[in-house]
Parts: sequence; structure tokens; C-alpha cells
Amino acid sequence: MADADRLSSDDLAVSVSEDELVVRATIDRPDRRNALNDGVIRGLIDVLAAADEGPTRVVVIRGAEGTFCSGGDLREFPIGQGTQAYRESFGALSGLVTQLQETSALTVAAVEGHCLAGGLGLATACEFVLASEDAEFGTPEVEVGLFPAQAMAPITRAASEKAALKLLFTGERVGADRAREMGLVTDVVESAAFEAELDDLVDTLAANSPVLIEMGKTAYYEQRDMEFGAALAYLREIIAMIAMSEETEEGIDAFLTDRDPEWRGR
Repeated sequence: MADADRLSSDDLAVSVSEDELVVRATIDRPDRRNALNDGVIRGLIDVLAAADEGPTRVVVIRGAEGTFCSGGDLREFPIGQGTQAYRESFGALSGLVTQLQETSALTVAAVEGHCLAGGLGLATACEFVLASEDAEFGTPEVEVGLFPAQAMAPITRAASEKAALKLLFTGERVGADRAREMGLVTDVVESAAFEAELDDLVDTLAANSPVLIEMGKTAYYEQRDMEFGAALAYLREIIAMIAMSEETEEGIDAFLTDRDPEWRGR
């Protein structure tokens, strides 16, 4: 993993665990409710790219001072600058969502407080969303005449169709429990227990075989939009490849000899 200090900036604080298995990236713009600007988006893309260069198994994204992210920073919108300027501006967020899916590490959104607009797109693009009981979710950009088009891609793949449509077109805000019912959130925990629950989830994920994580994550996204029969055929090949890895051999031997496995990434 690249040096955390190099990846950190005024708007994004990055830390790496001693074993380099976990990277934590914190959006640090509390004065703007941790709104996404170009520096944050490109910084997160760099973090994910750097994670792929090392042994990182889990990347955690959160916001500073009890707020996850309020969406894109309206002060940075290229108003009056033409179509290409808008394409480039929105293209950065699209690139981040794509990188979240393509990185070999599992991604966790640790959501407290506001998780709105592009911030909701960012969170739902992660494999796991752990929400504090006080978290609030929504797409309020419709109130200023802006449709949450890019955030819609991960949102509609997480929530049920009717719940997603209401969210996208009304700008309603929902609490953490409702967000979980909709499919936007993995788990909701009490605020006082948030840090401990987050650490437990991260530790559980990071303890997995790196081969299992990378191949399993790739297989999930590949089969998601396949016809059922094609998905079964594809996944049969995937499980065969994983089963033939040294990692599975090590895992089975560790189980039979009652010891912790020593993953080697092969």
C-alpha cells in the first residue's frame, strides 16, 4: 500500500493498519458537511488504486465529525461553462463509482449523520453500508431541479424499484431503519456502539482469504446481470478455480488441524 501521508490531503484523511490489510479514508470537510469536491473524489480514486497495489482487503470510507457526505459541492458546479465542463465534472464521480466496484478490496461505507445525494450514491456503491441509528438518507438535489442520475445506478441496484423511484423523484429523507428496509443499508447500530460494530465488521471481512475476496467480489458483479442459467455455469467455473487455489488447501488444512489459516494470496 502506498504511504498514507501521500494519499492524505486537506480534504481527505487516510490511514493504514499496521498489517496493511485495512485502509480508512475519511472525507474531512465538516464545514461543507463533507460535500464531494474534485479533490475528495480523485483522492478516493487514488486510495482505491493504491489498495490494489498491496495486500489491502478492506477499504472503509466515512465522513468527519459525525456526517458521512451531503453530496456534490454546489459551489464547484461549472455553471455556464458548457456541456463538456459538466461531463468532466460528473465524470469524476462516475469514475469513483466504477473504481469502487472494480477494486479487489471489499468496501465499507461507515455512515453517520447525513448521507445525501451523491453521498448516497457513494455509500450504496460500497459492498457494505453500516449505518448509525441517527443517519439520514435522501436525494434532495431534486429540490434544486437536479436529477440524481449518477447516484441512481448504485441506488436502484440496492433498493427495491418502487422505493428507489420515490426516493429519486420526491427528495424525501429517510432514517436508518427505513433505509435498511429499502435495501440501502446492511446493518443499523446504536450510535454508542458504532465504532465497535464497525471494527468487528472490518475485522471479520479482513480475516478472509484475499483470493476469496477478489474472486468472490468479481464473480458477484459479473453474474448480477446474467441470465440465471448463464450465471450458474459461470459460477461453477469460479468455485472450481477458487477450490484449486493454495488458499483453499490452506483453509481446509487449518480447519482440520484446528488452527488459524495463514493466507498467502495464491
